[in-house]
Amino acid sequence: MKCILMNKNKEVLVAEYNETSKFFDKIYEVKDINYAPYILKSFYLNDNINDVSFRTNLSEWFKGRGIPSWRDKLDLLLHRLNITAPYELLDKAFGLSLSDQYWLKPEGSNISYDDINFFDNDFDYSEFMEASLSINNKSITSDKSLKTPNNTTDGMLRKAWIIENKTRYLIKGGYKNDILQPFNEVLASEICKRLGFEHVEYTLDTYKDMVVSKCPCFITKNTEFITCYQIRKNMERYNNNQDYEEYVKELEKEGIKNAREKLENMYILDFLILNEDRHLNNFGIIRDVNTLKWLDVAPIFDNGQSLNIQDYSDEEIVINNQGRLFYEIKPFDEIIKTVKDLKRINISKLDGIVVWFDDLLHKYQSITNISDRRINGLCLVLNRQINKLKELIDVDN
Repeated sequence: MKCILMNKNKEVLVAEYNETSKFFDKIYEVKDINYAPYILKSFYLNDNINDVSFRTNLSEWFKGRGIPSWRDKLDLLLHRLNITAPYELLDKAFGLSLSDQYWLKPEGSNISYDDINFFDNDFDYSEFMEASLSINNKSITSDKSLKTPNNTTDGMLRKAWIIENKTRYLIKGGYKNDILQPFNEVLASEICKRLGFEHVEYTLDTYKDMVVSKCPCFITKNTEFITCYQIRKNMERYNNNQDYEEYVKELEKEGIKNAREKLENMYILDFLILNEDRHLNNFGIIRDVNTLKWLDVAPIFDNGQSLNIQDYSDEEIVINNQGRLFYEIKPFDEIIKTVKDLKRINISKLDGIVVWFDDLLHKYQSITNISDRRINGLCLVLNRQINKLKELIDVDN
């Protein structure tokens, strides 16, 4: 299929898309490389449309928009969707996403972005949500249910985009048999709210006797999310704190205000909740797709992989005490040292949050069956981290 890769209403390039392999067999013309996905610009060298690397990376980028192979209970989801691989969904809805504005337009088609984008146009999500989150073995019966932004969702957790009161919300469950992730998301939101950190607001909901997290889409039809991974892809790699410093410099160079402070806020949160999964694809920046201006650091999101207690011995609670700082896995006590000014944090605003979290976990205990022992352990660890941060702030002062 000959098609045009579009960025909203802007033509990026013309290519031959193989609907069987889901790869691009040929690039006919590059219309405007500036509006291409950020990660692709560096592969377009000397205006060479026949460069194999550029075509291969275009194909890999598009395939990477699909549901990943490590999605929890993927085999069951594929069975319910009546497909054999996630990439089969990629062109069901023009490759559209709720994270950016890229889509494939068949050449000669009169279809417009306004006709099909999921920010303005409703979509049928009920069957996909059931297939993704329900324990029932029910297959999708309508092809309409495959024309949704759920085809282009990343991450390991079972999830689904839904619409409520015209707002697009992402619903996420826990991982495998652990149901703590939704609670961690809500805890992170509460900490951010109290400390004044810009964040995506998560709430709890229930679906089919399952506790899920729920958050609104933080991208609009005029913006896109560009991950740190894309930005760092072609920058020199140091495998130490210099990677972090170079990233901050890049954001500041592009005019993002208070970039360092906002990144520090993210690492302060990670320290408090022991978030071990701050990989380079769950933070980044927001860019205007019309002007290509970098607008801001993306609000803090995706904090579920936290408070992972490994063992509840009678003498000591054993925790995973390491997180991520760019390409390194480091102790949280080392990561927090990247924060240059801890004294700006009013730690007293977290007073009472441990009791708040305890009440939240007990509120849903009849559904989750989380034991009192585990709840007590989680609260002890949270309280320990808050006190450690308080001590660090006192030393800083």
